[in-house]
Amino acid sequence: MEKKPFVTLEQLKEIEKTYPTPYHIYDEKGFMENARKVNEAFSWNKGFREYFAVKAEPNPFIIKKLKEVGCGVDCSSYTELMIADKLGFRDDEIMFSSNETPEGEFGYCAKLGGIINLDDITMIDFMEKEAGIPETVSCRYNPGGVFEACNGIMDNPGDAKYGMTHEQIIEAYKILKEKGVKNFGIHAFLASNTVTNEYYPRLAKTIFELAVELKEKTGAHIKFINLSGGVGIPYRPDQEPNDIMVIGEGVRKVYEEVLTPAGMDDVAIYTEMGRFMMGPYGALVTKAVHEKHIYKEYIGVDACAANLMRPAMYGAYHHITVMGKENEPCDHTYDIVGSLCENNDKFAVDRKLPKIDMGDFLVIHDSGAHGFSMGYNYNGRLRSAELLLQEDGSVKLIRRAETPKDYFATFDFCDIMK
Repeated sequence: MEKKPFVTLEQLKEIEKTYPTPYHIYDEKGFMENARKVNEAFSWNKGFREYFAVKAEPNPFIIKKLKEVGCGVDCSSYTELMIADKLGFRDDEIMFSSNETPEGEFGYCAKLGGIINLDDITMIDFMEKEAGIPETVSCRYNPGGVFEACNGIMDNPGDAKYGMTHEQIIEAYKILKEKGVKNFGIHAFLASNTVTNEYYPRLAKTIFELAVELKEKTGAHIKFINLSGGVGIPYRPDQEPNDIMVIGEGVRKVYEEVLTPAGMDDVAIYTEMGRFMMGPYGALVTKAVHEKHIYKEYIGVDACAANLMRPAMYGAYHHITVMGKENEPCDHTYDIVGSLCENNDKFAVDRKLPKIDMGDFLVIHDSGAHGFSMGYNYNGRLRSAELLLQEDGSVKLIRRAETPKDYFATFDFCDIMK
């Protein structure tokens, strides 16, 4: 099976006249339509808001577009809060979900009026020292053990460093309420990149039941429940994509089964999706620049793991299209590799593809989330440009490529690299 790129070979040839490979490119029409569909799927809930996970794609041009359709931002660091600040996000448009939080970050979030999502009960005193006691506070829950659905184990929250235990979150609510917090939120992330419509409803049931218990045991007013992320995308072409409309309806049913009878039908539902919001709407475009014939057949490209880390980091699959050869037989077996001095710098291993010639454009799919944002500078390799394929078909530069001057910028306090 084949994935269809959102750019054509003709467009790539035209882009090359201005912007050399490698680069990440994003499909504005695709991600904006998807964002509107997410809003539609949860429109049954009056307070719904999607807080786009900035960590997935921290480009202010893209985040500004998502703001136009009502998205808030989920930030996890000082610099991500800076992006939110510069783009004019304020108050409950900002969710700050950090862990092992450095000094100064809670204070910055409080200055913007954002909602602090506490990862641990021990952070209450730390938050109070920096930011006082906000009127609204969220707490992150980790039920431990394994998280299962109809198709088996989906993830292992018990091994995750995030969130509070059942006993801790009850105690945290009591402490915060005593300190003057008036509105509470609950947040949980139990599984990553799930490709099943069952995950969110199953997660919702777990958190909704906890919400009822927290209200009964602490008397807290629960203002919102944040289902966080975890809704995945079909990286492989044979995977069936999630249906956000089915997912939204599934959450609605659980809401009416659990929260409504408990008199909690005013609770807002929040989501924090990054991968689902942007993943399929980004691609890494690279060119074949070398070929090597030893014990295996290698195609060297001008991108490397510094541009897309996921395959090297945990063997993640990203589909590859050899542009202009979509209808040719996949009768060659290649490793598609970059130039880093690490043997895991491979975008594909033993991948069946059409014959690749030097100069061919390769589109590496689904890099729109946790693609560019996970980039790094090992071997002195520089991060690529980011381009936006706009709804009118034109292409806009939304981040220039790094230069050696950027790489050496942290030596600006001395003249050693001048």
